[in-house]
Amino acid sequence: MTEETPGFDEKPDVPSGATSDDAEPKAAPEEGAAPAGDGHAENNAGLVAQLDQVRTALNERTADLQRLQAEYQNYRRRVERDRIAVKEIAIANLLTELLPVLDDIGRAREHGELVGGFKSVAESLETVAAKMGLQQFGKEGEPFDPTIHEALMHSYAPDVTETTCVAILQPGYRIGERTIRPARVAVAEPQPGAQTVKAEGAEETPAADDKENGGPDEG
Repeated sequence: MTEETPGFDEKPDVPSGATSDDAEPKAAPEEGAAPAGDGHAENNAGLVAQLDQVRTALNERTADLQRLQAEYQNYRRRVERDRIAVKEIAIANLLTELLPVLDDIGRAREHGELVGGFKSVAESLETVAAKMGLQQFGKEGEPFDPTIHEALMHSYAPDVTETTCVAILQPGYRIGERTIRPARVAVAEPQPGAQTVKAEGAEETPAADDKENGGPDEG
């Protein structure tokens, strides 16, 4: 018998326990394929970009909210200021209409006619006006101030050194710092030439004293 030569179709012996895949050589990785780590880096970069966009939008919305809050605070202050101004104007208008009545009460008090029930009503009215902020001003002997006084009469007096209110014809009234009626007064100014006469008299006094003492000593 002739011996048979093994053919090329026969597979080599595979050790027991090994699979056919182990026996076959693994294919080399394809050229140009991206490693797995590069994919994670791209995902992280995308998340960072999205986070930056969210932060930018949040900062813009926060700035808008702060601006709206500031505008609202300014609006509230403006409304409160206008409300106070309107209230003060309304009170001033009301009290201005009551000034003639207060003048009549003052004249009645000066003439001793403020008695009985009329006195009680008058004092109640004056108390209410004071509670609303009305203040009376103007006194005899105070210096004349054109910002709060209105001069209705003018005269000269030797005993004043500046323009002075010598009579209060009608008292003035104010609310806070706002004058609603100036004090109507009579004023007096220093007598013209009074200072010159006084100065000349002061200069002559030593000479008179020398005459009384017998004159200066002769050398």
